[in-house]
Amino acid sequence: MMANTTWRRAPRLWKLGVLATIFNAALAVSVLAVAQETDHPVKLVAFGDSLTAGYLLKPQDAFPAQLSAALTAKGYNVELSNAGVSGDTTAAGLERFEWAVPAGTDAVILELGANDALRGQPPAETRANLEAIILKLKERNIDVLLTGMKAPKNWGEDYARTFDAIYADLAEKHGLLLYPFFLDGIALDAALNLDDGLHPNGKGVSVIVTRILPKVEELLQRVAARRSLKQSKS
Repeated sequence: MMANTTWRRAPRLWKLGVLATIFNAALAVSVLAVAQETDHPVKLVAFGDSLTAGYLLKPQDAFPAQLSAALTAKGYNVELSNAGVSGDTTAAGLERFEWAVPAGTDAVILELGANDALRGQPPAETRANLEAIILKLKERNIDVLLTGMKAPKNWGEDYARTFDAIYADLAEKHGLLLYPFFLDGIALDAALNLDDGLHPNGKGVSVIVTRILPKVEELLQRVAARRSLKQSKS
């Protein structure tokens, strides 16, 4: 009897599964459509240090410019601002937050911490500064993609372990999207970096953009979902 009951229920469960799949697909298309709509561009700010600013690169080779081109090629309508300042620590980023992230910003790619690690700043200070920036962004209902950084090994294993954990911990605590390591795929590769071995060249930035693009699309979808919810309530 049990086997027969299970067999009878199978078509019903199958239909429910199909309906759920159709619903989720429709929702995804709806969200994507809002993210790609032409009348209301998503105002996105790349907020970071020299890795964002494009140290020693032509403006069109910098991370924000290459990312903007990649998003445009995929049909997204995004106004992407370069709020990168070379040499910035998380403390400096916190100090300039108000003018770096202007009114009307929908989403932020937060890339800070590399200079803290290079200078051996206490990880607790880096964490506190990043969290203060994140809280300011959340207060303004700005969606965030947090990009991680890894500490150099010259400060010791304990320092590196504590510093490296900051980003995943904050992303989990505050429900943020996380790209674990901004320099993933290019770190220590001489062909993709400038002569200093620390900053990506144009080709290196292209690799970063290719790798981070799916996460940026998730960020835009969060903006779209929030807009859709706001429209449904109005």
